[in-house]
Amino acid sequence: MRRCIQLAKNGLHNAPPNPMVGAVIVHGDRIIGEGYHVRCGEGHAEVNAFASVKPEDEHLLPESTIYVSLEPCAHYGKTPPCANLIVEKGVRRCVVGCIDPFAKVQGRGVEIIRSAGIEVTVGVLEEECKQLNKRFFTYHQHHRPFITLKWAQSKDGFIAYKDQTPSKPLHISNEFTQVICHKRRAEHQAILVGRNTVIADNPSLTTRLWYGNNPLRCVIGNEEQLKSMKAPDGNDYKLLKTGAGTLFVSSIDQLLKKLYELGIQSLLVEGGSKLLQSFIDRGLWDEAYVETGNIIIGEGIASPTLKTI
Repeated sequence: MRRCIQLAKNGLHNAPPNPMVGAVIVHGDRIIGEGYHVRCGEGHAEVNAFASVKPEDEHLLPESTIYVSLEPCAHYGKTPPCANLIVEKGVRRCVVGCIDPFAKVQGRGVEIIRSAGIEVTVGVLEEECKQLNKRFFTYHQHHRPFITLKWAQSKDGFIAYKDQTPSKPLHISNEFTQVICHKRRAEHQAILVGRNTVIADNPSLTTRLWYGNNPLRCVIGNEEQLKSMKAPDGNDYKLLKTGAGTLFVSSIDQLLKKLYELGIQSLLVEGGSKLLQSFIDRGLWDEAYVETGNIIIGEGIASPTLKTI
C-alpha cells in the first residue's frame, strides 16, 4: 500500500479533478504490475496496473492480489468502472486503502468486487490514503475547496510595513523559500489575495519558479475600481492584464461557492492579513504555512493569529 501511495503522488498536477490513485498487483512476494492515474480523462490506476502485467505473467492473476489506495470506481465516466475490470481480470484478492466519498462510488466499488466472490480488505494505511486525497475528500464532503493559508512574517510578528508599496516591499523570504512558495502555488488550483494586497504588492501570483500550471487567480474586491487605478509604476495591475484569468468576487462566501461550481478543489490564500484572519476566525482553513524571518521592523501590519479549529 505504501508503494500505491508513492505511485499516486505522481498524479498531483494532472489527475485533478480526479483523485490521485496508485495500484499494485502482487503475486507471492513479487510485483507483477503497477500503475497510477496519470491524467484526468485517461486510464485509472487499476487500468494502467493491469496493462503493465507482462504477457508471460497474466496466468498468475487468479492467484494475485491487487492493492489500490482508493476504492475502485463503480460508475461510467470518461472511462469504464475499475471495479468491473478487477472482476473481469479475476484476481484472488483486492486490498483497498480507503473508501471513495464521491457520491457515485461510496462503497459500490467494493460491493461489486465482493459480489463476484473476490476477497476484499478495506482500511490498510487508511489515514495515509485519506491524507493523499485530502483536497478531493474536502471538496466532496464539505462542498468547498481544501483551503491552505500561507504568509511570511517578521521575527517580531509583522506581515508588511504600514505604508508598503511595490517600491518599498518587506523582504522576508529568501531565494529558497520563494521557490517553495511557487511550488505550493503549483500544487493548488486557485490562489487568493485581497484588493489591498493587489494595490500594495502588484503581484503576478504565478508559478514562475516551479514547474506546474498557474492557479486560477482570485481577488476579493471590485474589478472596475482597480481598472480605474494605476500601479505605482504607472502601468496596469498585473492581475488585470489581458489573458490574466483573474476571478473577482465580493466576499469569501461568493468565492467558495463559485470555486465549488467550477470544480476547484484547492485554494491557497496568500493575503493580506485581514483576509487571512477572516478565514481563521470562521474556521475556514485546513492547513497553514507560516514563514518567520529574522528581520525585526518594530511596527507594521500585524500577522494573523492562528486559532485551533
